[in-house]
Amino acid sequence: MERAIRCMAMRGGTSKGLYFLSDDLPSDIPTRDAVLLAAMGSPDIRQIDGMGGADPLTSKIAVVSKPSRDDADVDYLFLQCVVDEARIDPSQNCGNILAGVAAFAVLRGIVQPTGDVTRVRIHMVNTSNVAIATIETPDGVPNFDGAARIDGVPGTHAPVLLDFLDVAGSTCGALLPTGNAKDVVSGVEVTCIDNGMPVVLMRAADFGITGAETPEAMEANQDLRQKVEALRLAVGPMMNLGDVTKKTVPKMCLISPPLAGGAVNTRNFIPHRVHKTIGVLGAVSVATACVLPGSVAEGIAVLPTDGPMRLDVEHPTGFFTVDLEVEHGDDGLKVSRSALLRTARRLMDGFVFVPGRIWP
Repeated sequence: MERAIRCMAMRGGTSKGLYFLSDDLPSDIPTRDAVLLAAMGSPDIRQIDGMGGADPLTSKIAVVSKPSRDDADVDYLFLQCVVDEARIDPSQNCGNILAGVAAFAVLRGIVQPTGDVTRVRIHMVNTSNVAIATIETPDGVPNFDGAARIDGVPGTHAPVLLDFLDVAGSTCGALLPTGNAKDVVSGVEVTCIDNGMPVVLMRAADFGITGAETPEAMEANQDLRQKVEALRLAVGPMMNLGDVTKKTVPKMCLISPPLAGGAVNTRNFIPHRVHKTIGVLGAVSVATACVLPGSVAEGIAVLPTDGPMRLDVEHPTGFFTVDLEVEHGDDGLKVSRSALLRTARRLMDGFVFVPGRIWP
């Protein structure tokens, strides 16, 4: 017999995944993970026997529940389903999937709409931080249709505004986990930073490439991939992440001068595939490194000379705009606010089926 589990398929930002209420999943983690692997079809490079899309960006999961803390309206646990391994990874946040959480919570009745616009305080369980999502709720129902556009997603949709509060060091314990704006690892200068997502910035030129190569070309460059992975394994302990062999963090970001009028151009390993765009929190960390004196982005990034600190982080299919409020003090750089625009869309609401033997 098969087991039917209620879920919703949603696109959040430039990612796609399954959204579950925690009460609809097993309470013990090993059984829960087995259920989610079966639902997604992992481990299999095509995920042909499940709902996954054969790519890390479309093999994501949100587990949503009533809030466990007084300053939040809802809890959100992000789980990365590894495509070709029998592994569910809870070690990071995902800001793209976050973009769908507020609408999901309203549709499932956890959050009550407050008018034409609803602000939802979301406790990101992975890192114990809070984000505020502002969505349109005309007539008390989440709206997905609108004029907002984000690179990496065709068409236009209703805007989802995300504000991240105090996310610096949320995974590694400090904005600069090594204590330095720049470190030298295996002869390569790097900046290790965590403003919501652990990221290692490296100059593309230091690897003998321009940084404008396509994701496919970079993935085909075995020498480049091996060097990047060796650096990732080396910096993991330096960033207080321990052995990262089986973790999806830190993300590795190759930077180069902007190509289309933005602040910086990026190519991002997540960690073994090259992202077609860039993750939400990854973009926040990259933008923060761009305004950090002494980082590897210094001399590469083009920063605004006046007005708000608004940075366009370029990626293979466009750019990602990040608004920052920062203070430069005696204790170094302090980020008081990070904000950005995403969109989301409900794709399917119903049941996913898994073999009954997995969850009797």
